[in-house]
Amino acid sequence: MKTLYVKFVVIFIAILILSSILAFLISSAYYQQVLKPDNDEKITKIAQSVSTYIDAHPNINLDEYLDHISSIGYQMYLIDNLGEEGFWGATFRDKSLSTSMIELVLNGNTYHGILNFPQETFVTGFFANELMNTIGVPFTYNERNYALFIRPDIKLLFNEMHYLFGWLLVFTILLSIIMVLFSTKYLVKPISKLTKATKSLSNGDFNVELDSTRHDELGELSNSFLRMARKLEQMDDVRKEFISNISHDIQSPLSNIKGYTKLLENESITMEDRGQYITIIHDEIRRLSNLTKQLVLLASLDRSDNFLKKKSFNVSEQIKELAQNYQWLVSEKGIMLSYSLPDVYMFGDPSLLNTVWDNLLTNAIKYNKPDGSIEISLEEKEDSIIVRFKDTGIGLNYSEIERIFDRFYRADTSRTRTIEGTGLGLSIVWTIIKLHEGHIQVESKENVGTTFVVELPINL
Repeated sequence: MKTLYVKFVVIFIAILILSSILAFLISSAYYQQVLKPDNDEKITKIAQSVSTYIDAHPNINLDEYLDHISSIGYQMYLIDNLGEEGFWGATFRDKSLSTSMIELVLNGNTYHGILNFPQETFVTGFFANELMNTIGVPFTYNERNYALFIRPDIKLLFNEMHYLFGWLLVFTILLSIIMVLFSTKYLVKPISKLTKATKSLSNGDFNVELDSTRHDELGELSNSFLRMARKLEQMDDVRKEFISNISHDIQSPLSNIKGYTKLLENESITMEDRGQYITIIHDEIRRLSNLTKQLVLLASLDRSDNFLKKKSFNVSEQIKELAQNYQWLVSEKGIMLSYSLPDVYMFGDPSLLNTVWDNLLTNAIKYNKPDGSIEISLEEKEDSIIVRFKDTGIGLNYSEIERIFDRFYRADTSRTRTIEGTGLGLSIVWTIIKLHEGHIQVESKENVGTTFVVELPINL
């Protein structure tokens, strides 16, 4: 299996080759459409100036003159009407030229071999050292008709440029490959670290370190991975804590039930003690039942897409009934309960939302201080309702607020060890509110109090 590093290198080299081919094709098309006609016109003017000079100076030494022209960078072929021919300058690689073309020039016409050179050779037509890739012009010398075919000596004029561009191309390719080897390593390195971190994470090691200082997509990916690792670490801690708590919450009532059941087997105990033991057993069974119900409800909320049974109902009436049901407990703890609940109807699952209000109210009672207070308010705002549960309880610190809705999380046990709970209530609240497409926020300060703010759409 190829590594990402090898794939990057292969892709780059493939792109380099493909772009070179495309560049060659584009430059060839540009040469054929634009440069070749200009080149033909330019060489034609030079050839015509040579023939005009010869016509104007019939006494010059033709051989010396053509030899001079060839020395400054031209290849020439000369033939007269008697078939006598000669070559000046560098030798043509291909000397083939049709008789009809020669006759055309001898009859006073101009031969445009550069313009009409076959296009199949693309841009290389400029460098084709062939006799047919020339300009042919006629002239008369000593009463004889001549045809002169001429083209630039590319090798003589641009030989150094050939080497320059050749080495330039070679060095460009080599340097590009070297640079891509290093740059690809730089790009792939964070991914390799991420892969290593993923393996560590899968083995349960959450202490992973990644370069999170980058400001590109890989940096963002590393930051997201680190956040995920921290979240997984928190969830793992919560899971361990839950196992400990749930084991205690199950084992403790079971031990009590077992112990008091054994005491009931003793026939010598008084009826008063027997009744007390039975009451304790009933309380422990109730604790187990509540714990089981919460676990079943949370599992149902997770796996059921059609769990909600929505209908229109009066939210204020629901919360008022709930508050009246807990009035005895509020009075027992000396807590002042007040509420402002105007009549508001909404569309939702009344049973599940009752669970939300129940959890928030019981928490406000459980974690409140003696002679404290609880305020419940309901407000209708455009297309939503806002419900607030405000208490004067023990409050929460910043780290507890961040995790308060995590499943099985319980606040600092040093402050709450005497308060019963499983850490599932607020997780259930959060899940139900999300199912209703709502939001919940918590505002709290240690030893001052806590406020839960629930916002729900009136019509889903």
